[in-house]
Amino acid sequence: MSTNPRHAMTELINEIRDHQFKYYVLDQPTITDAQFDELLRKLQVLEDKNPELRESDSPTQHVGGGFSTQFEQRDHIEKMMSLDNVFDLEELATWFDRVEKEISEPTYLCEVKVDGLAINLTYENGQLVRGLTRGNGVTGEDVTLNVKTIKNLPHTLKGDKLPSLIEIRGEVFFPIAAFNELNDSLEESGKQLFANPRNGAAGSLRQKDPRVTASRPLSVVVHGVGAKEGISFDSQSGAYDELKKLGLPTSDRFKVCGTRKDVEKFIQHYEDHRHDVEHEIDGVVIKVDSLSHQQQLGFTSRAPKWAIAFKYPPEEVTTKLLDIKVSVGRTGRVTPFAFMEPVKVAGSTVTNATLHNAEEIVRKGVLIGDIVVIRKAGDVIPEVLGPVIDKRTGKERAFVMPTNCPDCGSVLRAMTDGDVDIRCPNTQSCPAQLRERIYYIGSRAALDIDVLGYEAAVALLDSKIITDESDLFDLTADKLVISEFFTKKDGTRAANVDKLLAALDEAKTRPLWRTLVALSIRHVGPTAAQGLSSALGSIDAISKASATELADVDGVGQIIADSIVEWFSVDWHKEIITKWSAAGVRMINEPTQALPQTLAGLTFVVTGGLESFSRDGISETITAHGGKAASAVSKKTDYVLVGSDPGSKLAKAQELGVPVIDEAKFKELLSGK
Repeated sequence: MSTNPRHAMTELINEIRDHQFKYYVLDQPTITDAQFDELLRKLQVLEDKNPELRESDSPTQHVGGGFSTQFEQRDHIEKMMSLDNVFDLEELATWFDRVEKEISEPTYLCEVKVDGLAINLTYENGQLVRGLTRGNGVTGEDVTLNVKTIKNLPHTLKGDKLPSLIEIRGEVFFPIAAFNELNDSLEESGKQLFANPRNGAAGSLRQKDPRVTASRPLSVVVHGVGAKEGISFDSQSGAYDELKKLGLPTSDRFKVCGTRKDVEKFIQHYEDHRHDVEHEIDGVVIKVDSLSHQQQLGFTSRAPKWAIAFKYPPEEVTTKLLDIKVSVGRTGRVTPFAFMEPVKVAGSTVTNATLHNAEEIVRKGVLIGDIVVIRKAGDVIPEVLGPVIDKRTGKERAFVMPTNCPDCGSVLRAMTDGDVDIRCPNTQSCPAQLRERIYYIGSRAALDIDVLGYEAAVALLDSKIITDESDLFDLTADKLVISEFFTKKDGTRAANVDKLLAALDEAKTRPLWRTLVALSIRHVGPTAAQGLSSALGSIDAISKASATELADVDGVGQIIADSIVEWFSVDWHKEIITKWSAAGVRMINEPTQALPQTLAGLTFVVTGGLESFSRDGISETITAHGGKAASAVSKKTDYVLVGSDPGSKLAKAQELGVPVIDEAKFKELLSGK
């Protein structure tokens, strides 16, 4: 610490504020309370001795977590340029011609274009001091506090020889899987959804309370340098190597290409594998690799001449909205959906698209009869983005949410205060809810029962073979052949009868957590179910636990706990448990004795795609061998299992020093090696 009182106080204030940020915003304290108190005491002593130097906003005057982002305007040290775009190979060839007219045999660096929010990060002597949005290229908004919550972004650069100053350009993005999970949770809780991952990233980064930003699993990738002092590069690819050594999150999805043909192959590869990337991409950026060549080519008033963005065709199309209908889900939620003229988008023909809820329809300003823009990315359900206003004829009409369930006639209502979703309260006998619950029980997410698909669920209910899910495990061949679905044309028993009965017997042996998922308790998915199964050990214990006890279980929380208590308070729900238990469905968390408990006591978090295991299969494998499959990385995590295209959990593991293993190493642990 400096002997100069002013300098010493500044050092202490900066250190204290950093620890306050880690404690109040990130929830990741790195020192004990006692150590923090000692820092505060030292500052207080200095201020008492030098009252004229005390700052009005000193931590001694305002101790606590009062952090907020004000979005003040600040200038970039070096202007943030935009990129010019091309949309086909002919336009790209014209750009090549311009470059190669001035540069003989250039090499090109190609990288995927992240569809996110541009950010400018300033490091001084290795410390992150400022984060600005692009703004107008000259001036951006100060979002430093929010940027500091991004898990894979270092606050301090690595290495012995750090630049005295460097501006890092990058892109803040929302991993697609995390974005879908966030929107699912927002939809379930009746809150407004984000339109797409880019909007989600922008909305999350522009929160006045950085704690909200911290709760969102944002990530960042860096792809350029602005002003710099004390560091130099010869090439774009060389700069990426150096930035990676400094600990900055660079992308591995780039390639140095020597020919136009190689560039075109790179573009085609990522157009074909667009949906295999963990974040959204909207094209490929091509840069002249040599920095001396970049300087030679120079800039226009808005963009570098040495770089171009090749934009992929948008996965958005227009079609006519014929009607808005509603569907009733397994938990009673009534969801509006668009019924449209068939249109091909993202490689498939669609006629339906989600509209989420009535408030979303109003917010988007969609009318029945509109020409609408729809979007579909990969396997994601198509979504209506909004109407094409200038295509309206005046014959369009507003959608009116039904007041009664379309399947059972019950009066629809919000089940909790502030819930934007309306639900059918007839959970026991609403035909739509029954169909969806029976179908869900047979799905891979629940008990994975062969034959028990949607058509089988409809057949079982329509033929009154079952009245609800409580009857499911009492099925016999004689009961099933009542339905045409389970008979041949000649009236004899079909092969699917024996298949279904065998599958039901096998389903009885599934682990307890899958039984919990199959019950369709609102908010209870695989993560919460696994936590409950491990912590409480049986359906009986779960049913008798208080909301407080349930909320304390890892992966549960108060909302889920309240939902569980409510579910077990209903008599006909209890009847399901009674009948399933009598039929032999597993109600106790019994380790599979046949499998060696090689992972006993170990907690795993999985990120990315695995070759030998499905998403549910890997969790089941871990738990069956005595381990715990967790959803979030913490200091208590023993291993993070990384597959292809990992998400932000990998960065979190690296940040916390949690061991990272691949699939091969996991199999070694599984075998007891």
